Amino acid sequence: MLFSVSLVVWYRLSMRRTIRRLTQMVDCAIEGNFKESKYDESAISALETKLSRYIGQFQTRERNLATEKNRLKSLVSDISHQTKTPLSNILLYSQLLKEQPHLSNDCAEMVDQIALQSEKLQFLIHALVKTSRLEAGIISVSPKKESIADLLVSVCEDVKQQVEAKKIQIQLSCDCLEAVFDRKWTTEAIHNIVDNAIKYTPIGGSISVSAVSYELFCRIDINDTGIGIAEYESNEIFQRFYRSSAVGAYEGVGIGLYLAREMIMAQGGYIKVNSTLHQGSAFSVFLPSTK
Repeated sequence: MLFSVSLVVWYRLSMRRTIRRLTQMVDCAIEGNFKESKYDESAISALETKLSRYIGQFQTRERNLATEKNRLKSLVSDISHQTKTPLSNILLYSQLLKEQPHLSNDCAEMVDQIALQSEKLQFLIHALVKTSRLEAGIISVSPKKESIADLLVSVCEDVKQQVEAKKIQIQLSCDCLEAVFDRKWTTEAIHNIVDNAIKYTPIGGSISVSAVSYELFCRIDINDTGIGIAEYESNEIFQRFYRSSAVGAYEGVGIGLYLAREMIMAQGGYIKVNSTLHQGSAFSVFLPSTK
């Protein structure tokens, strides 16, 4: 009887010591100062040894990931720097060529194409750089309390020439609302969505931009009367470089909505879309109301 009681007490004490050691190992791993030790299989459980090995391997992967992130950061910076000057020179020389007198119509058309394709390449490189920085976590956002009305007015002003060129009516409806967001990146995200709405809305169509505030978040709605999105593509359109077969005749590389979603998600928000094919689309951007 006494032996049985002693055995139970010893077992419980042994289990407590093992659990305490495991807890200490996990705490050290969370704090980032875990150091692998030598264990005696006869004195410590196999589970503890396996956990130690797993934590060690995980920390090695974390260090490798940090190294690769720094390499990617350097590569992205190099690409951005090395391509800026050549592209700027191509655009400059194409403009100078266009201003030359007695330029034949064929040559003028080719110069226009050089300038157009250079601008597309410049846009694509900028988009790829932003994408790489977002995915690597290099771009940091600084959300703070900002005016939603000021944000939307700024976006609508930026696209004024585009809507006038296509004779599209754009309506803005927003009270004095506030939310927590990074002004720079949120402006770009909303601009990408509005730009898509303009692109896929036919001449004479309409776009409405509005916002409504709730207790925990603020919702920005961008509605258009464009070509719409098939139901099976509602998630696909946010994928990087996705281009629907229905928009082959339109300019674009399929990066705008992807960037918009990544920028909004980086701030704790999200984007939803509801659309009916050939009738239009409604994009909703949700931003936190408080930090």
